[in-house]
Amino acid sequence: MKFAEFHVGQVIEAGPYAVTEAEVLQFAKAYDPQWFHTDPEAAADGPFGGLIASGWHTGAMAMRLVTDAVLAGSESFASPGLDHIKWPHPVRPGDTLRLVADVLDVRRSEKRPTLGILRWRWRLFNQRDVEVLELEATSLFRLGPL
Repeated sequence: MKFAEFHVGQVIEAGPYAVTEAEVLQFAKAYDPQWFHTDPEAAADGPFGGLIASGWHTGAMAMRLVTDAVLAGSESFASPGLDHIKWPHPVRPGDTLRLVADVLDVRRSEKRPTLGILRWRWRLFNQRDVEVLELEATSLFRLGPL
């Protein structure tokens, strides 16, 4: 999507994204090697009753959905960060995820009018409509002259 296509109140949906055990294990072994992400047998006896994806992996899956559905081919070039991130429920192998993004604010920078600023809330849900991720992000877009 182009920056000019965003408007406050807009809801963007993306997905599905199928989560595999192999992917959960691969990500966790590389970036978050805690036992409940990397050891299915130990995780089965743990507090979550089975293997769960790293929260950082969950964020990466949301980023993939956003990139494929919205950012690819746009003027997007960076993000200064997130206002908050929550993982209210775990993501498990076999889950199918979908993203709902709510546009909260769209504006040109007053100091740099060739900079577009998008503030949006991303929510990720599993196949049972249980929320597994919520974050608020700011995305920057390179725009042409006024």
